[in-house]
Amino acid sequence: MAAVAIAAPHPDAVSAARAVVEAGGGAVDAAVAAAAALTVAYPHQCSVGGDLIALVRLPSGEVRAVVSAGAAAQGLDVSAVAGLDRMPPGGPLSVTVPGVVAGWARLAGLGARLPLADLLAPAIGLAREGVAVSPGLARGTLDRLAVVRSDPGLSALLLDDASAPRAVGSPLVQPALADTLTEIAADWRSFYTGPLATRIASALEAFGSPLREPDLAVHRAEVGEPLSATVDGVVWSVAPPPSQGAALLAVLSAAPGQELGAARAAELRRDALLGDPARGPVDVAALLGQSSVPVDALPTGPKPAGDTVAVTAVGADGTAVTLIQSVFQTFGSGFLDPATGIVFHNRGSAFSLDPAHPGRIQPGARPPHTLCPAIAVSGETVVALGCQGGRAQAWILSQVARDVVTAPDLSAVLDRPRWVIGSRDLGMPSPTLLLEPAVPGAEALAAAATDLGLTVVTSGSKRDDAGHVQVSRLDAGGLSAAADPRADGRGEVLT
Repeated sequence: MAAVAIAAPHPDAVSAARAVVEAGGGAVDAAVAAAAALTVAYPHQCSVGGDLIALVRLPSGEVRAVVSAGAAAQGLDVSAVAGLDRMPPGGPLSVTVPGVVAGWARLAGLGARLPLADLLAPAIGLAREGVAVSPGLARGTLDRLAVVRSDPGLSALLLDDASAPRAVGSPLVQPALADTLTEIAADWRSFYTGPLATRIASALEAFGSPLREPDLAVHRAEVGEPLSATVDGVVWSVAPPPSQGAALLAVLSAAPGQELGAARAAELRRDALLGDPARGPVDVAALLGQSSVPVDALPTGPKPAGDTVAVTAVGADGTAVTLIQSVFQTFGSGFLDPATGIVFHNRGSAFSLDPAHPGRIQPGARPPHTLCPAIAVSGETVVALGCQGGRAQAWILSQVARDVVTAPDLSAVLDRPRWVIGSRDLGMPSPTLLLEPAVPGAEALAAAATDLGLTVVTSGSKRDDAGHVQVSRLDAGGLSAAADPRADGRGEVLT
């Protein structure tokens, strides 16, 4: 059995990875199996009804970006949101075509050693036999209890007979999802064409979504070149637009002590300039901070809040995978189809209603994306890095990125207090710097935040808002991995 380092936010995802590695799989197999298991164990953060963006480093050293982000319906009537201040945060108009399943298939095609059916088998078992409610899922249910109670599918899954959230440790059995995953395992294309696609489209139509079978049928996962930059001798690769990967490169390139200002500038640029390159030009140089765009004059774009899972895996042969899949906000659109067991995401809520914005809502367009996986290479060292954290992913990752390349103790790096900036995605009424307790350099950060016009708030404890970072690494000392203590997972080396 080849050795693989794996990190994921739930222990059952790591167990799924172990099962396929023991069967002869490598890093790609481990990552896909873990990702599939998370759609069962973490329905508040990801689903086959969401999107996926990933990076894969091949043993040759080539890095490829997999972007499986779905588009709005071709039959979308934009007048349905005319007059609103922003896109609805949930509901039928927030659902775009789910890209996760096509993303798994493209990932598997970049180096999996086992058939996709074998990679989904652990997830199917979890869905059919039951997975214990984790603390993270329990928190997510409480945070969105009104949404859960308003949807029959979510209520049946997540509430007990007294209409209270299921307790931590109680079994979560999902036979409909098990059947759906079984169909996907037999032929993943069935999600986009055929009887399964018909049932999915019918469920979405009944929910009030304009998505139809032809919208599912035309979805394709893209495989292409990443964006990259060399910072202090480390080559960083990120996904291209519609991902916000450029924002991470912009912050990593900032001078020491200037990270907060760089993050705020990257935030403003991302909000104003990110869109779907398939529907019009995206100013990547400006997103990277390489052009003289007047930041203060940029219009305000969409401000998404997010919920996401990251999985990282690195093999002894140098293969590295970092994937992020998401339903965007906790429980996405707030709709779980009882017949298929699928939670549908609300990625469409990130569209801008400004007709001049690159990320404006339009039929067949993909919304701006927060998903921000990264791979770092420095000599013999290969690092796969990713996190949950919505639109804050770029600055969350920037606070650990340099150290996860060289630090002997990855867990200690992820345990350090962090800061994030945001507004309504943090539950704040205005742009805010949120500090976890005992953040290094808190006074200097607070002073810089005031100069940037940010309100400063210090949390009483570590928060999910500060991200669930997952990291796997290969260096001269061998393989290592760590999972963020803010989530429920772990990092392991499977041998």
